Amino acid sequence: MDQRHLADFLRTRREALTPEDVGLPTGQRRRTVGLRREEVAALAVISTDYYCRMEQRRGPQPSVEVLASLARALRLTLDERDHLFRLAGHNAPARTLVGEHVSPATMRILDRLQDTPAQVVSALGETLVQTPAGRALLGDQTAYQGFARCVAYRWFTDDTSRELYPVEDHAAIGRNYVAAARMGYARDGAGSRAAEIVEDLLSRSSEFAELWKLHIVGMAHENEKRLLHPRLGLLEVQCQILHDPTQLHTLLVFTAEPGTPSHAKLAALGADPQSYLRDAPVDAHAGA
Repeated sequence: MDQRHLADFLRTRREALTPEDVGLPTGQRRRTVGLRREEVAALAVISTDYYCRMEQRRGPQPSVEVLASLARALRLTLDERDHLFRLAGHNAPARTLVGEHVSPATMRILDRLQDTPAQVVSALGETLVQTPAGRALLGDQTAYQGFARCVAYRWFTDDTSRELYPVEDHAAIGRNYVAAARMGYARDGAGSRAAEIVEDLLSRSSEFAELWKLHIVGMAHENEKRLLHPRLGLLEVQCQILHDPTQLHTLLVFTAEPGTPSHAKLAALGADPQSYLRDAPVDAHAGA
């Protein structure tokens, strides 16, 4: 690990960003050039002390998970992300079509949606980043590990994942997840992570196995969704989708028709997302 150059690189990238670049208020009497260290730490979901030690050339070697989070927090390009990994003594992640690095452009959009439920999802259905309102509405979907990071995997292996939707919607949702899994399998091929998830689901879930036999293809893209929240009850929302064709990522934004009860509920959630947070996920059936 090259501590000196790692510290310098983090500092220069931090100083190159403004609060507006990452969706933070500017505030008054701001003396720091760029972002404050504690702001970068909060964006990367690490402790301020840990981040400060890295900039002061006295921190331990950061893990690949910490580096990936820092790359998103600092809005790094793929080249900059790879450089960060190498300075920290790790190999740069493979640039696959199902990579987890969220593009700076997508992050800039997300930064402006902090009071709106929104999240970025990979081609495998793994939630990569959420707004605070997104975590409050849907739960922290970034906290899962292994195969459980995939929403389709959770649907067929963890019954609590279905509590987000009314029971009468479950059949259609399950079919959609199977269609998405088949599309991923065909896209990435045998031996891919998508194929590993499918094989594991076939062994774990008889429901998935029966639906898989039907060769369901083509997903029903319904913008209208019904969601259940433990405090807010039923919400009828519209899910708008923005695709990143380079990364194969999808930005999902949840809104509601003005003047409706659901709109009022989303407004309350967006104003104080911390008060509406769902329980943290349980690592059941985490997979490999």
